[in-house]
Amino acid sequence: MEEYKTYLVEKGFSAHTVDSYLFAVRQLHEKVGSQPSNVSLLSHKDWLAAHFAAKTVNLRITAINSYLDFIEYQGVRLKGLRIQQKPYLDNVISQEDYVLLRDSLLRDGELFWHYVVRFLTCTGARISELRIFTVESVYAGHLDLISKGQKLRRIYIPTVLQRDAMQWLHDIGRTGGYIFAVKSGKPMTARGISMGLKRFAERYGIDRDVVYPHSFRHRFAKNFIERNPDIALLADLMGHESLETTRVYLRRTASEQRAAVDAAIDW
Repeated sequence: MEEYKTYLVEKGFSAHTVDSYLFAVRQLHEKVGSQPSNVSLLSHKDWLAAHFAAKTVNLRITAINSYLDFIEYQGVRLKGLRIQQKPYLDNVISQEDYVLLRDSLLRDGELFWHYVVRFLTCTGARISELRIFTVESVYAGHLDLISKGQKLRRIYIPTVLQRDAMQWLHDIGRTGGYIFAVKSGKPMTARGISMGLKRFAERYGIDRDVVYPHSFRHRFAKNFIERNPDIALLADLMGHESLETTRVYLRRTASEQRAAVDAAIDW
């Protein structure tokens, strides 16, 4: 496993992806042993499909196939499950609930969390990206990232957010380092951020199911596409490899579909 871990690191995978792949391979070893066969691999796929969501199964299969390539296994490679796309976006925070959460946090002096919510929603950052925003990136107005394919992605900080964040950082005496950090100066964990958001959802009477880090990224995309129909630009801003991934934001949420039906039909 250590050799496989080194292989993944040398391939340029993120620490999160490495951990995910290693977990999938350990799970495979627990279920079928260290010497897989075509039959045991297909049986393991069936087990995964019976116990996990299709998206999770496909992530595990990707990891397993990577491992099979690494050990130069001469047998099958597993095919992913076909995922039926919903005709609507699910569990996306509404603009109204975002504003309620944002403004309530500001009113109550919870500025750290106020800016967590604003950075997620105004930049479209993933939780892993939010964690590495620095004071320096705020003053620069953007955060530059290098993707797995050595491609540069720039996450822009809108001027209004930049101005407000600079004032907040000045007021609390922050001159450098990670913005969303714990006392040691290290970035807060993704779990810590997620749990904090759930806590404030309960405080302000917002559905917990729509308050999670990626929900705000969805809200960013929905708001952007409604004001600027350039889907190619949105794909670049979000770091999507394919426009097909971005096209989901042309769909309405389930609640938006319901509102449209109720507004249109009175017979």
